[in-house]
Parts: sequence; C-alpha cells; structure tokens
Amino acid sequence: MKVIGIMTANFRFFYELVQMLKDHREPFVALDFDEDIPANVGAIITTREEGPKVRFRRVVAEDSPAMAYKLARSRLNGRERFYTMVVGIDPGRRPGLAIIGDGRVLFAETVSSPEAVAGEVVRFGHGVGHERLVAKVGHGDPTNRDRVIRAIWNVVDDVEVVDERGTTRRTDEPDADAAVSIAMLAGRRLPFPPRVEPTAGEVRDIQRLSRIESGGRVTISTELAEAVARGDLTLPDALRVQGRRSSR
Repeated sequence: MKVIGIMTANFRFFYELVQMLKDHREPFVALDFDEDIPANVGAIITTREEGPKVRFRRVVAEDSPAMAYKLARSRLNGRERFYTMVVGIDPGRRPGLAIIGDGRVLFAETVSSPEAVAGEVVRFGHGVGHERLVAKVGHGDPTNRDRVIRAIWNVVDDVEVVDERGTTRRTDEPDADAAVSIAMLAGRRLPFPPRVEPTAGEVRDIQRLSRIESGGRVTISTELAEAVARGDLTLPDALRVQGRRSSR
C-alpha cells in the first residue's frame, strides 16, 4: 500500500499535518531532505517554499495542511490530470463541496461560507490538472446559492443549477454527501451570474444573530444585515460598523 511522505522543516506545518493524518487514520512517514525515499511512498507533502528541494515525481507543495492532504489523496489514487472536473455544491451558510474528476470522487467536505467555496476550488484546481472545470450548484436556499455562484463565477468554465431534491441523506456529512450527488446530476447552464437578493426573513434573522453575538447590546441596521446576507460583510464586521455609528 502506498503511503504519504512528509518532508518539511516547518514545525507548525508538520505538527498540524500529522494531527490531521492521525485523525483520518492515514498512514504516513516523516522524511528528511537528504534521505532516500522509501518505495512505499506514493506522494510527498511539503510547503510551497520547500517544494523545489524535493526530488520526487508526486509532490504536493501547499501551505494549507488540509488542502495538502486532499491533493495528496488524489495523487495516491493514481490520477494527476483529468479531462473534466465537476464541482458539486450543496448551498447553505456552510455549503457542502465535492470535486469529481472524470466520474471519481476526489474529495468532499463542508466549507465555512459560500464565499469560501471559491478559494477551495482554486487551490484544488491548481494542484490537479484538468481541461474543463464545471460547477453544479443545488437549486435550494436561493440567497446562499447565488452567493456561491457569484463567488465561483470567474474560477470555473461553466455553472449549472441542479434540482437537488432527494440528494440529502442521513449520513455523518449530509451536506458533503449531497454535494457529491449534485455533482452527478444534469443541470441548467447559467448564461450570467445572478443577483443576490436576501429575503426579509433572512435579514431579520441576521439582525437576531447580531443581538446574540453582541450579548444583547447591539442590533445591526437593516442595511448592514442585508450586506451580511449578500456576503459583502461578515457579521463581526457589521457589528463593528454599527458600534462606530452608535458611538457618534
């Protein structure tokens, strides 16, 4: 069985990566730059700065331990280039994200926000070769769906909206697993990015969350709540802006 090799002098990167590999029960070996690479090593992870020092065919040079692990798993699967990579997205405040290469699931996870999807797709796309990159986004949760679409619009070749009914299952990672199902379905191609138009209920809910976040001291304005709902501001940023306005 091929395993992951870790070759780095960056202690923090090494520590975080080792903890992640242990959490996933992923076999690995720690390597020095001047030692021979064992035959059972299928991919080596290092930092971007140290990448040029590693003499090995399958090297993942990435400063994010989480992304490095995802890319290394793809290399262990024996594929480094795909014709079509499909990004499946289950929209929500914490979207499910899956990337499929020529029909094979490369990884699936839940990300922190609709806007964070774009960064994950860009980093993975840089690490794995492909000819086309197509995004398929579930049709539910229109506000967060449209935030995702606007965030990824310039980093993918096409965006399709997919009827996601029936894709959510009772699993440990329902959003990530739904994203895999969405990636496998046919969708409707969008000719241009949509406007993000939050509902009045979503705006009121963000105002409610602002009271909770501030311990009952602050309720942000409708204008700021709309900006948070559109993804233009984070809730902590909106609270700071409201605080400055109130202190005038």
